[in-house]
Amino acid sequence: MSEAKPVLYVIGCGGRPAAQLPGFTRHAAATGWDPCAILTPDAVKFTSPADLEAATGRPVRTAYKRPEDPDILPPADAFAVTPATFNTVNKLAAGISDNLATGLLNEGIGLARPVLVVPWPSIQLYRHPAFSRSIALLREWGVTVLLDPERLPQATPEPAVFPWAQARDALAGLRARARRQDG
Repeated sequence: MSEAKPVLYVIGCGGRPAAQLPGFTRHAAATGWDPCAILTPDAVKFTSPADLEAATGRPVRTAYKRPEDPDILPPADAFAVTPATFNTVNKLAAGISDNLATGLLNEGIGLARPVLVVPWPSIQLYRHPAFSRSIALLREWGVTVLLDPERLPQATPEPAVFPWAQARDALAGLRARARRQDG
């Protein structure tokens, strides 16, 4: 990073909270990030790529490009996965890159870029043994994981509320880690 704003790849997975990704990316831009949006194939069912393009001023990527095509996004200084599905969390921990989002995240982890993951599985999937192992492994690798099991879908009779405020607050720590990495 030079004097330019650090680049944040905001990665959305298939879940209802993805509908609020445009607001999250606008917040990131207002707090000093240059956000770019990447969506998993299922995320497009829950959010509007056009709204994300308006929020970031850049095209939204959902698939790998052809090798001979130029990159349309600058390289990432940090990543925020909001929401992260059960599937994506487990793929990351296993190093699976079967879509653009997981491929970029795996590269980011391999390069020791700061990564924030905000998982949003149902309470039933949260209790799956593979999930807790995946979360522990991601944390061991230095990934910041925001997870409150008591607030997950179906954990209580009340409707679950995605922790957008905590995710926005975590961007400051992510930015500090990105700066230390550059310096």
